[in-house]
Amino acid sequence: MSKFRWGSIGLSLLVLVVLLLWLLSGEVKTSLDRAPEAVIQPSESLMSVLVETRAARWYTPTLTLQGQLEPWRRVEISARVAGTVEALPVRQGQRVRAGEVLVQISEDNRRANVDRWRAKVNQLTADLQAADRLRSGNLVSRSEKMRLESELAASEAELGAARLALANLTPTAPFDGIVNHRRVELGSFLQVGQPLLELVQIDRLKATGQLPQQSVGAVSEGQPVNIRLLDGRHLAGEVSFVASAADPATRSFAVEVTVRNPGQERVAGGSATLAIQLPEQKAMFLSPAYLTLGDDGRPGVSYVDHHNRVVFTPVTLLSLTTEGAWVTGLPDEIRLITRGAGFVSTGQEVLPVDVDAVRG
Repeated sequence: MSKFRWGSIGLSLLVLVVLLLWLLSGEVKTSLDRAPEAVIQPSESLMSVLVETRAARWYTPTLTLQGQLEPWRRVEISARVAGTVEALPVRQGQRVRAGEVLVQISEDNRRANVDRWRAKVNQLTADLQAADRLRSGNLVSRSEKMRLESELAASEAELGAARLALANLTPTAPFDGIVNHRRVELGSFLQVGQPLLELVQIDRLKATGQLPQQSVGAVSEGQPVNIRLLDGRHLAGEVSFVASAADPATRSFAVEVTVRNPGQERVAGGSATLAIQLPEQKAMFLSPAYLTLGDDGRPGVSYVDHHNRVVFTPVTLLSLTTEGAWVTGLPDEIRLITRGAGFVSTGQEVLPVDVDAVRG
């Protein structure tokens, strides 16, 4: 009985093994008879970026400087002779014309001095004429005639100095202007060289500033300048001088601007902002958000070329405000990446999506 049971178990195991071998052989045969299915590799999808077509326009850039307004001309009138102030025909703040008398200084004995030297000259002139007549008859020596000529020349020089001293008793205005300061009063005793008053001309002004060395090449004489005063008023002018050499201390170049001031506004001596108009050039107006820094630290713009590849081009900032930036250095027309520039790299092929299509 026991022997019969173990024989049945062994037979069952043998049948099971044969069945498994048959099944396995069938799978292998089926696998060999069928061609293996191709493995499908999914293609890499392109990154989408939002683009907007932008075109360059003609733009007149400006170079902004902080400057100082000065009178067109400023002169200190000083006493050229000693004496007492006898009259002050002009007051402080008064407008005067060229040639108008500003101060009257006491004559003392200066007019008599002129008369004395005039008489001396007249006498020597007559003596010399007589000596010329006598010289023709050898009645006057050559040395005597030369002495008279020398005395006459010296007397004429003294007469000229006396007349000049008399003329200097009434200093006059060298140009049309305004008496900005009067430094003497009636009865003041003057020494030679003592300041009398300051005269300024303000119907034209002179604005001065300093040009950075990287910008001096763009500025030349005759360029228009807009001058903005601290109170918001504006004056017009033009560049009249640009220094040929930089200041060794600041490495900047001095610039002067002639400013028209027909209303004679009292602005001389104050500070102002100078906006020098540079030559017109093609530029593009962009939001500052579209500007990024390149590897070299220069600002630039990313856009898509006609091959749908990302291009990064450095730009030059012409002006920058909170409203936008004018830049140059880009092609005349670009497809500006307005969204997604931070997720793509230069040279990468992308799928540009026009912003107008998205809005539609």
